[in-house]
Amino acid sequence: MANHARFWGRTVMVQNGNVEAAYGVLNRILTQDGLVDAVRRGRYYEQPCRRRQRVAFEASRRVLSAELRRKVAFVARSDRPDPWGGC
Repeated sequence: MANHARFWGRTVMVQNGNVEAAYGVLNRILTQDGLVDAVRRGRYYEQPCRRRQRVAFEASRRVLSAELRRKVAFVARSDRPDPWGGC
């Protein structure tokens, strides 16, 4: 079961008996997958209007973050021509 593709990314090996480090790695993996937030949200009932608000906010945050990343990547490019050439 551990070799199944779905579980492979969530498998953490404990090296030299260092359980705390392995637990931190597992926590990071589960947080990046969004599993920790889903479990926390599932503890209590979420009203449908609040769920729609949360989903819309997450979508707008993704769009704004992508736009900001695009702008930063444009400014950080080194192969673009100098806009003040020769001054």
